[in-house]
Amino acid sequence: MSKVPWDQVFSFSMQDFVKLALTALVILFVTKIQLFHDRVSALLIALPLTSVLAMIWMRVEGQDSERIANHAEGTFWFVLPTLPMFLVLPWMLRTGWGFGLALAVNCTLTVVLFFGLVAILKPFGIRLL
Repeated sequence: MSKVPWDQVFSFSMQDFVKLALTALVILFVTKIQLFHDRVSALLIALPLTSVLAMIWMRVEGQDSERIANHAEGTFWFVLPTLPMFLVLPWMLRTGWGFGLALAVNCTLTVVLFFGLVAILKPFGIRLL
């Protein structure tokens, strides 16, 4: 992993503000739908909307196909350790766990699973970090 150019990360252009506004509108739209129909909002959020938006923004910024392909492949591997949370969190909430504690436990579980996946994939030549 190369050194992060923090000066570029924290400098904002007008295009960045447009991307922020459009991306925020998508998330706002989904959360508004949740007020009326939680299954439809779950379906919409299960679609890889943020990944699709990120890849569109990458293309608009002129990044090449290889970089976008790397992003998509990395996203696949990074999603896997998050999936158990969507089964464990509802179980915990339904069995009386408080929201904050259940969320913290699930975030910890996701981090542990992520580093486990990194270790499992490394011998196969798949380097996530």
